[in-house]
Amino acid sequence: MKTFPSSPSSRLVKSPSSCSAFTLAEIQVSMAIIMLVIGGVISSHVFGLKLNEATRAKLSASDSARNALNKMVGDVRSAKTIQIGSGSYSAFTPVSDGSLQKGSALRIYPSTNTNSFVVYYLDTADSKLKKASTSATTPVTVAEYLTNTVLFTSESYNGTILTDNQNNRVIGVDMQFYQIRYPITTIGAGGYFDYYQVKTKITRRALE
Repeated sequence: MKTFPSSPSSRLVKSPSSCSAFTLAEIQVSMAIIMLVIGGVISSHVFGLKLNEATRAKLSASDSARNALNKMVGDVRSAKTIQIGSGSYSAFTPVSDGSLQKGSALRIYPSTNTNSFVVYYLDTADSKLKKASTSATTPVTVAEYLTNTVLFTSESYNGTILTDNQNNRVIGVDMQFYQIRYPITTIGAGGYFDYYQVKTKITRRALE
């Protein structure tokens, strides 16, 4: 049997044009697109985290204000007599008649019994608003991180601070904070809030 060598022209030869590959320019463009996509994803994630923190801070602020005011509103509305002054539970000094009815403490008598009362007062040692009563003399923190010292005022219907104890007076409450708890949020330049303030006005239910 005879064999015949194949000629070079009969062999399968791939031309250079049939082999495909990325050029350097294509690789650079692809990498740039990938980096842009990754950057966009990271930016969106960071923005979402910041938005979540801001939302948590606002919810915490609202919750703290609601808890602080709910306790006080109930006591004031059901009060028989109210005094505004300064000091603490054991050393309360009411504002005298003829002076502007404003101060850092509030004493509430729920009945005609002057031996039974509740006191809300600002403890300047730790900047906390505290509550104590004859039935629970151990102070309970109502609000904290306060910056102002005048928390309570006695006002007329149009907001004028009174100099006497009118029967139909309105009790004004003003609390200014430098920080919010849970999560800890600093208030001021560079923070989520420039300032945070809670103000309300409360009247007694029963007016003689």
